[in-house]
Amino acid sequence: MLDHLIKGATLVDGTGAPARPADVGIRGGRIAVIADPGTIQEPAAGTEDATGLVLAPGFVDPHTHYDAQLFWDPYATPSMNHGVTTVAGGNCGFTLAPLHPDRPEDADYTRRMMSKVEGMSLKALEEGVSWGWESFGDYLSALDGRIAVNAGFMVGHCALRRHVMGPDAVGGQPSPEQLDAMLALLHDAMDAGAWGLSTTQSSTHSDGDGKPVASRHALPAELLALSRAVGEHEGTQLEAIVAGCLDQFADEEIDLLVDMSAAAGRPLNWNVLTIDAAVPERVPRQLVPSERARKAGGRIVALTMPILTPMNMSLGTFCALNLIPGWGEILGLPVPERIERLRDADVRAEMLRRADSKEAGIFRRLANFGRYVIGDTYSPENEGLSGRVVGDIAAERGLDPFHCLVEICANDRLRTVLWPMPTDNDPATWALRRETWEHEDVLLGGSDAGAHLDRMCGAPYTTRFLGDCLRGRKLVPLERAVKMLTDDPARLFGLRERGRIEEGFHADLVLFDPERIEAGPATLVHDLPGDSPRLDSKAIGIVSVRVNGIETLRDDRVTGAVPGTVLRSGRDTRTVSTK
Repeated sequence: MLDHLIKGATLVDGTGAPARPADVGIRGGRIAVIADPGTIQEPAAGTEDATGLVLAPGFVDPHTHYDAQLFWDPYATPSMNHGVTTVAGGNCGFTLAPLHPDRPEDADYTRRMMSKVEGMSLKALEEGVSWGWESFGDYLSALDGRIAVNAGFMVGHCALRRHVMGPDAVGGQPSPEQLDAMLALLHDAMDAGAWGLSTTQSSTHSDGDGKPVASRHALPAELLALSRAVGEHEGTQLEAIVAGCLDQFADEEIDLLVDMSAAAGRPLNWNVLTIDAAVPERVPRQLVPSERARKAGGRIVALTMPILTPMNMSLGTFCALNLIPGWGEILGLPVPERIERLRDADVRAEMLRRADSKEAGIFRRLANFGRYVIGDTYSPENEGLSGRVVGDIAAERGLDPFHCLVEICANDRLRTVLWPMPTDNDPATWALRRETWEHEDVLLGGSDAGAHLDRMCGAPYTTRFLGDCLRGRKLVPLERAVKMLTDDPARLFGLRERGRIEEGFHADLVLFDPERIEAGPATLVHDLPGDSPRLDSKAIGIVSVRVNGIETLRDDRVTGAVPGTVLRSGRDTRTVSTK
């Protein structure tokens, strides 16, 4: 007997093949049978009529930071609401394990680092996570049997360094013995199921003390030794972030990425390729590592988002504005002193100069303050400004836009929420995106779901992209769009029997209404441990989500089931060829 039978769906199976009507039967967590409508004779414990609905494989998000959130939210919301059934975590060099058993202070350091670098609530990290593990395998075991999505994790370079070198991981270089210990720790993590190594060399990544995170101090020899270790395990990967990921790679960064992938003989993915027709030289430059890696026996894949992900800003809390060269030292001052400095015309002029300089890289996009929209306000002086464009307010007041923005924020003691309007929403840029998506080493993803919770909400990219493909710009057909969200990332990670609707594959499925599928606007909610805030977005048109055959969501409501699997390298992933 079948466990469940979905009848009359429009099947989009993830391979890119044309959609077709079909009945799909599920048994024992797997897809048991796919047949023409009305031809399955085997009885089923449950049935549903899916006429007019699309049945697709569950979406695979290749870049998340759900490492902590899964402990208090096993449903990985809002990703699962938007059809995601598999998440890749442990990215950018940051993981919660391993932790040294003789240094309990390492957990506090990790919490403060994750709060700073990944925008996670410190209260939520303190109150919502047990921190009862030591090894990476212990961490994975702590998630076994208690998550609703499938989840795989890289092991973070920062945690490896901290475990072996202690506080000297920041600023120091490992002795030969310490490097050997780091390698042994990495091997142990991969033996336990880690997907491979993630690392960062990005200048934007600082710890809770404001110092460059541990992996930023690693020299190429250390990174290559770790990469070679990854190549000794089945079904493993590399993920790396360097400063040039945000704009354009330097020559030495290209060399490093190519050498790491070639040394491991494993794919390396990086995040995130920003596409903008106003900077036509960026995409060709960012794909140079991919071209060189293939010649060197490696493979480098760029992740890019298929939607515009709005990010709110604030002069009062850490955000992307702090990453503009020279801005961090001002925006890190106590609020009264910060306001005083911001009201100084010479200080503002220098900040604007730095924001529009070449060294600001991609953050130059944030310097057009006349295009900011005022979000939430908190003072009588700012009443009626929410939803208005700063440039319009500045014109009324006879001020330059940045001066006007500063005065509005000062009225709120810098709590004002700011929304920069995107600069890359023009037809030429969308055409360039469509062209870039065709490249064999470009993959959709980069949501950062689980991180930067009160600043951005990238998790809904799946439903928003599908809605755009069906009823908006229609840049790619539905079948191609589904493949880009399912089979393509599944194949990159070597997921076994996932990413397609095929007999014998795991029954990770999403059923949606093609006439309605979309993502609602991002709204601020306070549902994290400690009543901490995060941005959420409702899924529209998602009828059902199944993970390993069990329904986890119906009409945007979680069912309470936790059938997800902690995906371990080798057992659940196969080695992906770089040839």
